Amino acid sequence: MLKVAIPNKGSLSESAIAMLKEAGYRQRNDSRDLVLIDQENQIEFYYLRPRDIALYVASGELEVGITGRDLLIDSGARSVEALSLDFGKSTFRFAAPAGHSMTEAQLAGKRIASAYPGLVESYLTKNSLSAQVVKLDGAVESSVRLGVADVIADVVSTGGTLRQAGLVVFGEPILHSEAILIERPAQTRSAAVETLIRRLQGVVIAKQYVLVDYDVQNELLQAACALTPGIESPTVSALQKSGWSAVRAMVKRSDINRIMDDLWLAGARGILVTDIHACRL
Repeated sequence: MLKVAIPNKGSLSESAIAMLKEAGYRQRNDSRDLVLIDQENQIEFYYLRPRDIALYVASGELEVGITGRDLLIDSGARSVEALSLDFGKSTFRFAAPAGHSMTEAQLAGKRIASAYPGLVESYLTKNSLSAQVVKLDGAVESSVRLGVADVIADVVSTGGTLRQAGLVVFGEPILHSEAILIERPAQTRSAAVETLIRRLQGVVIAKQYVLVDYDVQNELLQAACALTPGIESPTVSALQKSGWSAVRAMVKRSDINRIMDDLWLAGARGILVTDIHACRL
């Protein structure tokens, strides 16, 4: 029976559970449940602290797990990314006191406060920088003002919290993180793992794409299809009305309104958009 680790709490847990349900797997109804067996799919789900999941997978006790890319790197565990899941996105940046011009090269010798010391140390090693990493459990924004750090490394969204603390970001992002499915390195995937990956991949793609249908005159068909190339190619069917064709294609959800505008200008009519609930590509 396949053993899979799922985050036990927080938004990462809620999104992971919702995705697994969409992929056809049973999930817990009570947040106090720490183990759930899906007999139909022959999978045991273990609900664990997000920070521990990479360690459990690396140890071989669990075959795969869902966690954050940031947590995987921070753990230092020998687990690898198998699939990005397109939720739980975050960006890690360095920040220093406002008015103090700072570059990444000037990090050498500085004290850097972070709740993700492993992630920061990995970045410093990769960039051949030597600095002292100060491990904190939270509220790293106050560490500079309180004199325990010169710079912080933390999750940044709008930057509002940093500005309130008198800090500004500098340099390129340390990491773009999101939820990922992880596995042990160089392991031979079982059929159950392959099925899990295909199902999750189908959910990810279904969220990223929509189906667009439209009618277009044959002399305008080539130009319209260039706007909607689809995954392989668009499906084109002749309409009963002479000289017209019906077209169906998958289109990135984020681009659909612009594409609908472009299709209309290209002569397409009867443009319809439909959600995709599941797919296999």
